[in-house]
Amino acid sequence: MAFDYKKEYKEFYLPPKKPQIVTVPRMNYIAVRGKGDPNQEGGEYQRAMSILYPIAYTLKMSPRCGKVTEGFFDYVVPPLEGLWWQEGIKGFDLEKKNTFNWISMIRLPDFFTQSDVQWAKDEVLRKKKLDAHSLEFFSFDEGLCVQMMHTGSFDKERESVELMDGFIDEEGYENDFSEVRLHHEIYLSDFRKTQKDKLKTVIRHPIKKKEN
Repeated sequence: MAFDYKKEYKEFYLPPKKPQIVTVPRMNYIAVRGKGDPNQEGGEYQRAMSILYPIAYTLKMSPRCGKVTEGFFDYVVPPLEGLWWQEGIKGFDLEKKNTFNWISMIRLPDFFTQSDVQWAKDEVLRKKKLDAHSLEFFSFDEGLCVQMMHTGSFDKERESVELMDGFIDEEGYENDFSEVRLHHEIYLSDFRKTQKDKLKTVIRHPIKKKEN
């Protein structure tokens, strides 16, 4: 049976519907950076999706192409994730989608390296004429965070964020946003096929202990 990160690491992918504090270890991803409203038809975000998934599945199926990767085991491709921020805003303003900066990403098993990702980029260019030069191998050490499961529309995430903010304040923590510590979402539902009120999204924010 294929290894499923969502099931094996439930603390990171299946949190409760109330805030909790978690320490997230370093993980590796394939990632594409961009700007703008993710809902824009034919925009940067949609183009990023057209690159991420072919690379993710090329890596997963690499043994069928004769590629030998030390330590390889069969796995379920992990869910899409996103880091989001806006220039000049500490935190995240969900109302101003056209000002979004983002890193869209899919987790990699630890046995894949940067050279494996380059192999996959070369492979999709050769087989599918897909130019994936904008895709990168991205290593992210997230550290101490607050997270919860948000159920519903992306436009209603503010309600969950307010719950998280209240929880960490009571627990003696505060948000710790910076250039490298960002609003993080993990998409557990296919938003093309799921009703908005049933979408499941992990929301995660960086935190630190309050200063005395």
